[in-house]
Amino acid sequence: MSIHLHLRAVAESEIRDDHTWLAAFMWKAWENHPDEYAAGIADSINKVWSSVDAFYAAAEVLEADADAATGTDTATATATDADKPWMLPIYGGRPVAHSRDADPSNPPMMFLEPAGVSQAADFLARVSFDELWNVAGAKLVGRGWEEAQARQEFLDHHRSLQGFYARAAAAGHGVVKVVWA
Repeated sequence: MSIHLHLRAVAESEIRDDHTWLAAFMWKAWENHPDEYAAGIADSINKVWSSVDAFYAAAEVLEADADAATGTDTATATATDADKPWMLPIYGGRPVAHSRDADPSNPPMMFLEPAGVSQAADFLARVSFDELWNVAGAKLVGRGWEEAQARQEFLDHHRSLQGFYARAAAAGHGVVKVVWA
């Protein structure tokens, strides 16, 4: 079974906050995914997006280590997405609600507004892949993957997401995310 997290950059003014409309928009984008991917306005992750999210969550450990090294106390701060930018690339954004008459089989969707896209792009540009891998790699390899293969797959996803979010942020776009099964 093929299952994907599909990400599509789009101008916020072009989005309707309507699940049925947005599902149709994203389906058309999915049908054109190879062209949209080549144009740099779409990306996708097959099956392992939760693992990619767990990989980025290792940034929380890195931040805690950095805070401990500098004596910074962030434990009492109220956490927001801006405070935890590692949450933005995969699961960041607000859910797009189904209308009462929407087909319940329509896929789950999220919309990350342009400000969140910029924060995700900044995070992806500055985070060290190697440092994240040092924290999270062993857990990911423990899921039955060969280390070199897993490291390369995560590096490929990281580079792809870096480019995708950088282009979307530079254009001032939001990102729509949908899960296709």
